[in-house]
Amino acid sequence: MTSFGDLLGPQPTLLPGDDDAESALLNHEDPAKVAADHPTASIAWAYLAEAALERGETITAYAYARTGYHRGLDQLRRNGWKGFGPVPFEHEPNRGFLRCVAALARAAQTIGETDEHARCLDLLEDCDPRAARELGVE
Repeated sequence: MTSFGDLLGPQPTLLPGDDDAESALLNHEDPAKVAADHPTASIAWAYLAEAALERGETITAYAYARTGYHRGLDQLRRNGWKGFGPVPFEHEPNRGFLRCVAALARAAQTIGETDEHARCLDLLEDCDPRAARELGVE
């Protein structure tokens, strides 16, 4: 059974994470340096996007979030994801990708890109029905 109760659906995708990037961020290293040193780590891009949103730098946040989103898609595919199926929020290494999707949703909504905002919300719902709520987007 998958994590969301669909007996016929794919198994949840659990990303391996990037221990070096995560450790650097937890030790308050500059997220820009972490992203430069670990460009495939969605979590670094999520930190950058969220900080840019807090500063009101919507376009910068959009760019950071989109980068982390695409890096996360690459990782998901390398780990067996076929473009659908559970990506559980409860699995910490998945959160970098999911946070990027949420940041992209916020930035898209701010600039009036309603189609992108809706796509991001749909993706969060498909990945994990709890993710949007946990990440404060709707």
